[in-house]
Amino acid sequence: MIRTDMDALSVSEATGWPFASRVRSTNQEGQPVGVMHACGHDTHMAAWVATLRRLALARPDWSGTLVMIAQPAEELGRGAGMMLDAGLFRRFSKPDVVLAFHNSAALPAGVIGVTEGYALANVDSVDIRVKGKGGHGAYPHTTLDPIVLGARIVLALQTLVSREINPLEPAVVTVGSFTAGTKRNVIPDEALLQLTVRSYKPKIRQQLLEGMARIARGEAIASGVPEDRPPEGTITKESTPATYNTPELVQRFRELMVSRVGKDRILAVDPAMAGEDFGRYRLSDPSIRSLIFFVGGVPAEQWQQHSSTGASLPSLHSAEWGPDYETVIETASDSLTTLALDLFNRPAPASRS
Repeated sequence: MIRTDMDALSVSEATGWPFASRVRSTNQEGQPVGVMHACGHDTHMAAWVATLRRLALARPDWSGTLVMIAQPAEELGRGAGMMLDAGLFRRFSKPDVVLAFHNSAALPAGVIGVTEGYALANVDSVDIRVKGKGGHGAYPHTTLDPIVLGARIVLALQTLVSREINPLEPAVVTVGSFTAGTKRNVIPDEALLQLTVRSYKPKIRQQLLEGMARIARGEAIASGVPEDRPPEGTITKESTPATYNTPELVQRFRELMVSRVGKDRILAVDPAMAGEDFGRYRLSDPSIRSLIFFVGGVPAEQWQQHSSTGASLPSLHSAEWGPDYETVIETASDSLTTLALDLFNRPAPASRS
């Protein structure tokens, strides 16, 4: 199965290209926003179509079942789960291998990056609602201040990674939003913390989430909040599992691409703490082999300037991200086609216990 994601982002394009997106829409809050493929999913779709055409032309040269899927809602972390829930692997063939690629804003155009094992992180979006007792700011002794309690929770959460997780295990806990109150002299009834929590291994993910709940509950009790009114923790729908690249598949892909493009254009890259719901396909059945690789999109002139002067590069999700799309599409479609043909014409590996 070869998958492309196809959703865009609520970003107003600033690449200056004559064909830059001028689309306007509304976001989930009903606010007017610009729309662009700031994560490069348009190059993913184009390479996906090119791969399909190449494999169709080569049909006499391979034997097997090819499933091509165009997936929505990757940016929300929901699309893969929605497709699986709708019966993707029941209504169509369950694949032995799932493949995808992502353009990269950190590699020069045409360079292929691949990670063996965990490549992208578990991402849990967590809301912690801190309950207190509001009142007048001049009489704090008559209240249970949720802002102070929330601040204590924020500080205590920092010890999860620094003091409870093995230093050799990657983990991130970030409080990205802290909202409470409406007026300077009014202590509110509650505060809302919004967090992103990232890890690779299921055990570490569980340890982080359980630790967050324990810390929030313990700080609330220490602040005098009744035990029957603990802070409420909710994992939002934007959570995604870690993406794992099957090691033997990575090794075969490297061999193929070294022989095709040369060793200078195929690099081992470090795992990233970014999220990608492509990991759900393998998670649904661990016997499925999985690979997502990266194709550099930074135009040659920008990369040269970056290398010589240290000039910053637009990142993914930036309004200025404009990949060398022709090189990305050509490299990605050639890579996907080459690997697919090899897999179709190679005996399946022995089953694993």
